[in-house]
Amino acid sequence: MKKLNLNLLEKRLGYDFKDKNLLTQALTHKSANHQHNERLEFLGDAILNFIIADLLYLQFISATEGELTRARASLVNKSALHEIALSLELSDHLHLGIGEQRSGGFRRESILADTVEAILGAMYLDSDFEHCRNVIVHLFHPRLTILKPKEQIKDPKTRLQEWLQAHHKPLPKYHIISIIGEPHAQTFTISCEIEGCLQVVQGIGASRRIAEQEAARKMLELIHENK
Repeated sequence: MKKLNLNLLEKRLGYDFKDKNLLTQALTHKSANHQHNERLEFLGDAILNFIIADLLYLQFISATEGELTRARASLVNKSALHEIALSLELSDHLHLGIGEQRSGGFRRESILADTVEAILGAMYLDSDFEHCRNVIVHLFHPRLTILKPKEQIKDPKTRLQEWLQAHHKPLPKYHIISIIGEPHAQTFTISCEIEGCLQVVQGIGASRRIAEQEAARKMLELIHENK
């Protein structure tokens, strides 16, 4: 896949890297090189979560802790970061191994979302916290403008837990049924069961968290069908 000039990416980010090697590493998947972006992703994830939390805290002064938590989750989840990656056209700049290239890794949501976090981690090392904050404000401004914390829907696991607690029932039990695929492209199958329900449901996803959410969603549907 043809790689475009990194200047185009820096222009979209609104930031010019002093150390271009840091940006290159942020764009490098572990399938391509031992100097990959996983550690930068770890750093960028922490920075992103803190800055988004700070922005929400200052913007929505009457929001509760739960509302702020759900609002942050809606902004920093894989789907939202994938949209940011698409707006930056990151697919054109990724460094992937041959196997990942052939399997369409440059389109995979998890890879693109993780790369956004890695870029933020690289940016922090290249400059400072304030530059990261400015770029995050730039990237997330359209979403922050229309965000309404009180209207954020709780995730399925939270809703299922709250329903069980309201009905004085034990919390659900989640079990891993299977994990298939290479470490960088795994598929999880998770079961969910609750007391008093003979049927066990399963969720499938690209991570344990996603699979558990899918299983919880199916259990909620089952509960409502049997009301």
